[in-house]
Amino acid sequence: MFSGSLSFFPLVMVCLVSSVTSCLQCDRAVLNMHEDFIAAAKGVTIQDQMDLKEITDQAYTNYKKTSEELRGVIDPTTLYRARTEYQSEFQRYWKEHKKGPIQQNMINIVEKGNRILKKHLKNFVEEGLCPNTCGLLFQGVMNCSSCQYGLFQCWLEPQQDCGVHELKGQEGEQVVLDCFLSWHSLIIGQAEYHYSWKRGARNFSDQELFEVLVVTEESKIVLNQLSVSEQGVYRCLLLDKHGTELSRMHFILNIIPSPSSTPRPIPTLPALPSLDLRPTRLHRDTLIIILAFLTVVSISASLAIIVSLCTMMMVKRQKSVRTRPKEDEEVQNEHSDQKNRSGLIKHPIKYV
Repeated sequence: MFSGSLSFFPLVMVCLVSSVTSCLQCDRAVLNMHEDFIAAAKGVTIQDQMDLKEITDQAYTNYKKTSEELRGVIDPTTLYRARTEYQSEFQRYWKEHKKGPIQQNMINIVEKGNRILKKHLKNFVEEGLCPNTCGLLFQGVMNCSSCQYGLFQCWLEPQQDCGVHELKGQEGEQVVLDCFLSWHSLIIGQAEYHYSWKRGARNFSDQELFEVLVVTEESKIVLNQLSVSEQGVYRCLLLDKHGTELSRMHFILNIIPSPSSTPRPIPTLPALPSLDLRPTRLHRDTLIIILAFLTVVSISASLAIIVSLCTMMMVKRQKSVRTRPKEDEEVQNEHSDQKNRSGLIKHPIKYV
């Protein structure tokens, strides 16, 4: 499973035997469980207690050998699983095996503890130790020989290069660059992602200079409102607090130009034939005919107007002749009435 260089580096601040979680031979909870059982066992002699103490000491030696056969390290999660399973089996065993030589029963249960430890160590080595398939990882583990915590260096070839990824983005939209890998969560201490880029490039080398974009604790960045000018190679470096490069990843970004924004051509009607607006000269005979026509029309119109006026005047005169006798009669009657009235005034009637 492993390739490249694997080595163990102890931490400056180590975890001693009094640690809550360590290998079974170092775990204080396991030691106390054995000591409490030996001291509280009923019907045992001092010699039996000495025999039980010797059995448990030999078990610790066997636990150490088993650990060394399987890289000699284990992480806190696997340690917890091995310890809790062994404690549970230890208590259950003594409830079911109260008869028989106590020494043999103790040998049986501590050997089962060794098998439990071996099972969990094997799973850790196959699945949990150095999970990185690229880059450099200092994994925090327990050294089962010294019962101290330290850093296990996982360095796989090629050392830091974690691949090149091609991305496509539509102009005007956005694209996400993310160089997070699952094993990054196991890094001890603070680490930062350093993003840089090279405009318009597709081929690159590690010796080339890249323009710095951003330094962040977040593994991903978002490029908004993409433009064709942002096309190029983007690089993501993960550096620890000492500046050590832990992983390197490249992204080749291709920008797809948006469709042209030129408006659609508007259909137009065919052009009308050009007209010759230059004045034309009429023939002399044509002019005479036109003038004669206009003269006749004018005379006819004048005659029609004159006839119309004469007709209207004659009708009006006839009406005035018919109404004059009546008017004269009304005038005479009016004069006679006035005379009668004047005679009455001159000769008033005398009453007797």
